[in-house]
Amino acid sequence: MNNHSVTVYSTPSCPYCVYSKQYFDSKGVQYKDVDVSRDHAAAMEMVKKSGQMGVPVIDIDGKIIVGFQPNVFAKLLE
Repeated sequence: MNNHSVTVYSTPSCPYCVYSKQYFDSKGVQYKDVDVSRDHAAAMEMVKKSGQMGVPVIDIDGKIIVGFQPNVFAKLLE
């Protein structure tokens, strides 16, 4: 599972962001955590990738997932 590029666009106050990061931690998946509340350029990148302003937005190997969707995460990490 560690051969994947995973980026989590999140904010500190978002519970689903926390759940997503806990999921990846529990599976031993390394990920880049991007706090879009502090990084305007990253927030714009997230919107460009996903078309969404809400978090979490997760990028797994270029596939964009909006929200906490562990079944989708698992499938993409197989």
